[in-house]
Amino acid sequence: MRLVKTEKLAKNWPSSIEDTAMSKNPKQQRRPARRRDKKSGQQALALPPPTSNQRKKAGGEEQADYPANPTGEGASIAEMAQVGRNATERMLALHQLISARKYPNTFRVAREFEVSQKTVKRDVEWMRIHWNLPIEYDRRRHGYFYSREVTRFPGVPTVTEAEMFALLVAHKALEQYSGTPFHKPLQMAFQKLTGQLNDTDRYSLQDYESVLSFRPFAPEVADMERFEVVTHAIQQQRALRFLYRKPGEKSAVGRHVHPYHLTCNDNRWYLIGHDVDRSDIRTFVLGRMSGSVVAAEAFQKPKDFSVEDYLRGSFTVMKGKADYEIVVEFDAWATDQIRGRLWHPSQQVTELPGGGSHMLMHLSGLEEIERWVLSWGTHATVIKPEALAQRLGSTARELARRYGEPVEHSSSRTHED
Repeated sequence: MRLVKTEKLAKNWPSSIEDTAMSKNPKQQRRPARRRDKKSGQQALALPPPTSNQRKKAGGEEQADYPANPTGEGASIAEMAQVGRNATERMLALHQLISARKYPNTFRVAREFEVSQKTVKRDVEWMRIHWNLPIEYDRRRHGYFYSREVTRFPGVPTVTEAEMFALLVAHKALEQYSGTPFHKPLQMAFQKLTGQLNDTDRYSLQDYESVLSFRPFAPEVADMERFEVVTHAIQQQRALRFLYRKPGEKSAVGRHVHPYHLTCNDNRWYLIGHDVDRSDIRTFVLGRMSGSVVAAEAFQKPKDFSVEDYLRGSFTVMKGKADYEIVVEFDAWATDQIRGRLWHPSQQVTELPGGGSHMLMHLSGLEEIERWVLSWGTHATVIKPEALAQRLGSTARELARRYGEPVEHSSSRTHED
């Protein structure tokens, strides 16, 4: 990557150690002449071809003291930020090489990062002056070394044990994004972050690996191509056209949607958007889209749309049209399972004599809460609304018809403490 450096930045860097170490060779000290760019009017470095002394072999490595790229003025804020990020990476690389007694020099680092040797020399001076690192230059080995032991890279803050454990949690949580375009960039970002830890912290992180794990239940394997089309359409505010099959139906129908938001719930990806043909906001499961997903015309997302407001009344992701006050009674065994967990932002749990409890919630639909209550079996009883109790009663009668006489459930519980 070619970096743009301003003249102002260059003035703030002192002369380098390696320049001093090589001062006996006047040819290596020659400064390239400056010429004026006819188009921009700025002064640029006129780079002469390397001389034989500049190509001299030292320690089996080619030494060159001419810049790898010209400098200029007019760097943007984004370019300046990029320079700062890359400077940290270069200095970290220098620290790691010096700590490993690899005796790096400016030529090797400049070639690796595609910058000039002068830039690397300024990095070395910055590390020596501002971070007080004991960097010296070995004329015999033609590289830098530490004159005393350095145990930590000063450019990285100290990591506490709690922060180390949080890093591990973040690393383990990445597995939930497996099968999506986010997984690889997240892995690379985590590796870059942990790569700046010292050896002791890295070993501590490895020790924690066997302590914690995430076990996502039935994660959905996303179609990568479809996933990327959808995410790009959301970012660029482009309409989507696709075939969609509703649950239980055999055939798919065409949908024309303005995509607003992509969310993952219970390890399944959902698209929330405005269905143009139905003039309503709908929720679509990515796994039930079929055929090619085509980006169409541009649209403007309403400024007042908020996914938090839209899903406020849903139990998970399905939004209804009504306003239900849900009250479910749990026995003592189920109360121990639900205690201390946030099932819904509106929940209110009241402990009852005997160890049971009542949970109150306000929801806009009954489909999702019906499945959830059924998952508790005989440990949950719907108190209100009557409509939910009737739906569960109908399901219970159908189950009794299918399976015959009920059986004792107490012996079928799992061995959970």
